[in-house]
Amino acid sequence: MPPGKGRVSRKPELKGRAARLARLFPAGRARAARTPFVLLVVLLLGGGLIGLLVLNSALSEGSFRLDDLKTDTKNLTDEEQALQRDVDSYSAPDALQRRARELGMVPGGDPAFLNRDGTVKGVPSAAPRQSSAELPLALRPPEVAASASVSSSAPVTATASASPSAPVTAAASGATAGP
Repeated sequence: MPPGKGRVSRKPELKGRAARLARLFPAGRARAARTPFVLLVVLLLGGGLIGLLVLNSALSEGSFRLDDLKTDTKNLTDEEQALQRDVDSYSAPDALQRRARELGMVPGGDPAFLNRDGTVKGVPSAAPRQSSAELPLALRPPEVAASASVSSSAPVTATASASPSAPVTAAASGATAGP
């Protein structure tokens, strides 16, 4: 059959280089199926939206956690500052002196220092003795503590001389016990 007769061709006949290139492609018109492509695009868009939702939720959760941690940090900083003020007030010189006197301590005498060669530098002196009346009630000798409790409304904390606090009382008052 000669070309152009009987059978009507939809494609023009190609010659030369165009004909060689046309042989590389399939003869029929290849039509890509649209359903898988549309499904792929819908899945990609849906997955992207779900991913954005999860990411946004995670960022919001992190933001709330950050706010909670900032609040905790502020509270702990305030507590630390309050505790530091307490430490500063207890370590002030007048507060230390008052507490030392309440415990029966007295200012020390002149110190002496030992050199490396064994010689003594300075002249040591003993701390001044306190009278029994100046001692706190718990550190007074039992007989003085009993008389002081009669004259004051403070509770008596000292006991008889056979108590275990008797050596502590003697040592605190500066007296030395014989053998």
